[in-house]
Parts: sequence; structure tokens; C-alpha cells
Amino acid sequence: MSFQVKQPTLVIGLGGVGSKLAIKAKDSINSDCLIISNDVKDFSVETPSIHVSTDSVVNPSVQLIRGSTYKVADEIKSKIAGYSTIILMSNLAGKAGSAIAPVVSEMCKESNKGLISFAVMPFKYEKDRIFNSGISLKRVRDNSECTIVLDNDSLLESNPDLSPKTCYDIANSAIMHVVESLGSSEISSETNILTTSKEGQNIEDSLRDSLKMLYENAPPNTVKRSMLYVVGGNNIPVGVLNSITNLTSGILNESNSQVDMTSTSEESKVVMLSSIQGMTKFDNYDPLGMIPQEDTLDWSTPDCSIDCKLDLYQLE
Repeated sequence: MSFQVKQPTLVIGLGGVGSKLAIKAKDSINSDCLIISNDVKDFSVETPSIHVSTDSVVNPSVQLIRGSTYKVADEIKSKIAGYSTIILMSNLAGKAGSAIAPVVSEMCKESNKGLISFAVMPFKYEKDRIFNSGISLKRVRDNSECTIVLDNDSLLESNPDLSPKTCYDIANSAIMHVVESLGSSEISSETNILTTSKEGQNIEDSLRDSLKMLYENAPPNTVKRSMLYVVGGNNIPVGVLNSITNLTSGILNESNSQVDMTSTSEESKVVMLSSIQGMTKFDNYDPLGMIPQEDTLDWSTPDCSIDCKLDLYQLE
């Protein structure tokens, strides 16, 4: 079943990376935009925003930011009330993204909004961020009709010579290609893995890197359908296009692969979006993630810190 984008549409950006992606997405699909962050540096004068205040705490934890988000819940709900589709942009490697994404996605679900979530996952060396990103992704997937995940770590694994900044640029570019195609191509209403390659490669090498990145995220038997976005397809020889189409069909099963060549970019590369049914490597980010859902006790509200202001005295 494919995700249906309905007007009016609101793009919500969370934190620094999410806000930049949301502003770009707003311009490309002609929608409204909202920025939510605990850092006022992420806001722009032209874009509506909601500040999640952590009061005097300079370096707040993920749980504190999340608890503070609930304090502005009514403001967030009023902002999303007039929209049918919400597009949520978040970097789950960052504190703001991993803290706020579960809360906002929960509000969208409770308000019966069509929610498509874009989530960027951390590098492997960011060990202090992996657990929180895994917990947040699990919540976001449960609350969203469609989730699109891009893993920075698998991009770096395929291209170890890249700097983190270059990885971010490649990831952001891939996300924007998918956003721009929302009105013209079908996206599965489930978990989707977004993969791509670095620039400056021939199209066959780009496809190879995209497949390598995909299989680092999920086993081959979990891939149910793939959409192949051939960026700059109008500049690629027809014989080469036919070759990569046949190759993709042979690997992914012909009935489950599609090719989209709507991009008119000057650069030429492959961006692949694959729907997944089953376990991904992100399920291992939470040590308890392997336990089946029916055998797990979990809070309906994600972990957060709140100041109860209880006047408790020390007992001796």
C-alpha cells in the first residue's frame, strides 16, 4: 500500500539539520513550514517556529528536551490542526531530533494526520547517540504511516574516504530528491531505507554503492520493493539506463522494482528507496529491541525528565 500525500501539507523541521531540510523541502513542494527546536539559532525570521525552552540548563539531556516539548504540546497541536499531511524532518543523531521526534509524531498520530517521517541515523563512532536514536526511531516508526531512514554510517562504510560534512551533504541531497518526487511517485506505507552514493561516479558504480549501503542496513530477504531514482537520467545513454534497469530487476525481482527519471539535475547518480519488512540493523541499537513487542512492557510516553517541584525533605 502506498502513502498518499494530501493537501494542505506542512513540513516540520526538528533541530538544526531538520530545520535546514524542512526549509528546502518547503520551497520544492510549495508547502507551509514549521521549525521546532530548543536552540533559537535554528530559527529564521521568515519561518514560523516553536521554541522548546529548557530554562537555565545550558547542556540539556535528550530526556530534558523531550519533557520540555510536552510543555508546548498545545502550541504544536494548534499549528498542525489545519493540515492533512505532515512531513517530519529529523536528525536522530542530534539531541533535538531524537528528543522531539517521538513527541511530535505521537501528536500527529493522535490527531489522525497523514505522517511521513524522514530520519537520519548517526555514524557508528557516535556511540553516545546510538541508543537514543534507536529508541526514537522505534517510536517514530510506530507513529508514522511512512518512515524513510537514511543511515550516515552505512554511507561512510561504503565510502570511507568521505568526511562527515560530505556525508551530510550527500544525505541531504538524497532526501531532497525523494521529497521532490512525492507528488509523482509511489512510496510504500511502511519502513523505507534510503541509499545513495557519492558524486563523480559512473552510474553503474553509483548503483553498486547504493545496493551495498542497502544491504548493510537490512538483509536481502527483507527488501520487498525498490524505487530507483536515476538523477540526471536525461543525460545518460539509453543503453546504460537499460543495463542498470535489467541489473536492478535481476537483483530485486522485476515486479518489485521501479525506475523514476524525473530529475533534470546535471549530475548523474542513483538514489534508491527500498521498502523493508522485517528487522533492520537499527533494531539492534536498543539492547532490548530483539524482544518481541508482545513480550515487552513499555511506557506509552517516551522517557523524559520533568521538574515536579516536589517539596521533599531528607529523612534521617
